Amino acid sequence: MNILLITADDLNWNSVGAYGCEVEDVTPNLDRLAAEGVRFEHAHVTISVCQPSRGALATGRYPHRSGIEGFEHIDSDVPLVTERLRAGGYLCGIIGKVGHSSPKTAFEYEMSVDMDELGHGRAPDIYHRHARDFIERATREGRPFYLMANSHDPHRPFVGNDPTDWYEPGDVPAAVPPSRTYTADEVTVPGFLPDLPEVKREMAEYYGSVRRCDDTVGAVLRALSEAGAERDTLVMFLSDNGMALPFAKTNCYLHSTRTPWIVRWPGVVDPGRVDSDHFVSGIDFMPTVLDAAGLPLPDGMDGASFVPVLKGERQEGRDVVFTQFHENWARNRFPMRCVRERRFGYIFSPWSDGERVFKNESQSGRTFKAMREAAKTDPAIAARVELFVRRVTEELYDFENDPDARVNLVDDPRYSEDLDRLRAGLEEWMERTGDPALGAFRDRDSRETLAGFMSEQEARAGKPRG
Repeated sequence: MNILLITADDLNWNSVGAYGCEVEDVTPNLDRLAAEGVRFEHAHVTISVCQPSRGALATGRYPHRSGIEGFEHIDSDVPLVTERLRAGGYLCGIIGKVGHSSPKTAFEYEMSVDMDELGHGRAPDIYHRHARDFIERATREGRPFYLMANSHDPHRPFVGNDPTDWYEPGDVPAAVPPSRTYTADEVTVPGFLPDLPEVKREMAEYYGSVRRCDDTVGAVLRALSEAGAERDTLVMFLSDNGMALPFAKTNCYLHSTRTPWIVRWPGVVDPGRVDSDHFVSGIDFMPTVLDAAGLPLPDGMDGASFVPVLKGERQEGRDVVFTQFHENWARNRFPMRCVRERRFGYIFSPWSDGERVFKNESQSGRTFKAMREAAKTDPAIAARVELFVRRVTEELYDFENDPDARVNLVDDPRYSEDLDRLRAGLEEWMERTGDPALGAFRDRDSRETLAGFMSEQEARAGKPRG
């Protein structure tokens, strides 16, 4: 059996048609894939930023247990999914985002094609060519293959707001336009953002990038079909985190970690299934893939195989997920922890002290600038901006009825039992996994304890505050 993993970069879960996207005709290839397999309604990545998110896929471990908390590599005895697959006879290849998908610098793929060779990760036909060549090589050598194809869409810069030289022939292949673009009148604004003209403009650019991501998915799947390997290949698709806009990527909100996880496995997965019962997580990828391949599972993984779920069976213990965040690309530490059930989610942010200011990639676009400007005259938007940049130590949301996290229930006595249950669940998980934030969580009402924890965090990242 072959394994094909296709990932998107910064794709929100509900930007896919099969997941209820309100914008028409955005993801025809992904919608077709979902119709041919199963889509999970409660799928989450483990951490909502690219390299550590992919590190969780590769190790089956939480970031604080694998050493991949941010933009770093590990050289340790932590086993990788690629190492175990290669030992099992698999030919391993990767297309795009090689550095962010290689937890160990010492591991080398049999085929490795990085972004400059792929039109900045934005040229679907080049993905098609390399995928076809790799699959045909595996056939010639008589080996099963593991191929990880990573689109760089819809990562910033979005279509229409990207450098013009990306589309001009030069020393490296050029990016190509998507098969379709969108106007501001054709798109909708997520409920966690204000409906402002510049926000709609950026959303239109974002959806152009979403469409090109879907073009890439279609190109890779076409290569699989042309090589005659479709019936013998387990295909998984997911996004590494939510969209690069405020209250999504590099956070612990619902739209930060929820991912459109689709699995097609001919002869095993019934086409057109929707699983709305089981929670699956990024840490479950490695054990699931190894289990599906019939290979032994190494000790030390935090995740568990969901092959039984793929086969249509019910699996106990899949009613909660734990997610986290550690640092942004500049190695500024903003630690967060979240426990998420079907209805409620609780977030602990020990960095929030009323003074520290949150910084992430989403603040560089049109949306946050528009929010800042509107906040000068609109108190509601001003409050959202203030929450985003300073946060609070504890947040409790009814994600089932408030998926956009607009109302923090942490001080509402009607939800005290839910709050206590989630706090207890998070504490048990932190203790069980050796989370270094456990002490700060237990003493979360002490400003002194939280300040001491953050001093340790900043020293770890090599970024002293100041």
